[in-house]
Amino acid sequence: MTERTIAIVTGASRGAGRGIAIALGSHGCTVYVTGRSERQGDHALPGTIYETAEAVTRAGGKGIAVRCDHGDDTQVEALFDQVLANEGRIDILVNNAAAVYDELSMPGQFWEKPRKLADMIDVGIRSSYVASWLAAPGMAAKDHGLIVFTSASGAAHYAMGPAYGAHKAGIDKMAFDMAVDFKAAGTRVAALSIWMGALATDRLLAMIAADPEKYGYLRGQIETPEFTGHVIWALYNDPELAALNGETVIGAEMAVRYGLTDEGGRQPPSYRDTHKVAPHRHHPLIIR
Repeated sequence: MTERTIAIVTGASRGAGRGIAIALGSHGCTVYVTGRSERQGDHALPGTIYETAEAVTRAGGKGIAVRCDHGDDTQVEALFDQVLANEGRIDILVNNAAAVYDELSMPGQFWEKPRKLADMIDVGIRSSYVASWLAAPGMAAKDHGLIVFTSASGAAHYAMGPAYGAHKAGIDKMAFDMAVDFKAAGTRVAALSIWMGALATDRLLAMIAADPEKYGYLRGQIETPEFTGHVIWALYNDPELAALNGETVIGAEMAVRYGLTDEGGRQPPSYRDTHKVAPHRHHPLIIR
């Protein structure tokens, strides 16, 4: 019997994380689903880690819910200890957890919005670093693994203010720099960042319903939350993955590369076409 691929998807109670976890489950993965929501009412939006884990199992995988606040290093360490004790390895880490607040899309300048928006730098950039730091030694020792950061085009243009932009730009650069270290260590572990499109999450659908004049155009560009998970699975199984190590890729373009479509056979558009933006190209200079 083929061993299940072992994946951790952080921030998977709802939204992109939930969709990615379910998609990986449909490919037979064991998916550790992390987040803080254990019961309805823990968050303004619906969704819990247990519901996601059950959906992963229904999809054909094995979903395991682990309550974890990614702003607490002790809880994150316990998560990785649990996975390694149970499974002996981690094949895929999806860094998706982020402190996202409704006030991000409020009108006004950054100093007119709540200071808590800076939390995205802690639970977003720092939390992704810590999770990757914990996953990397085992991956490097086994010469196998994929670390993914879920990003978006706000890394390269203004979107909802500097906290959001710093988060997206920061994780794109983190993927690049981690790849430099993996290559220097002579391991085949890969790190990359994926620009997801506008996702049909409860949060975005509510925003569209509340202000269709402002956000209605997104209906024609929207991706299902599962779409990125299928792209990640294709990347993980790509024998040429090393060529993409350290890159920031656009999920819609990777789908074309791998012959993937979204729900209903749709081919989501690329930011390169809709927004006329593309990921930054990093210089090859290395200073140690």
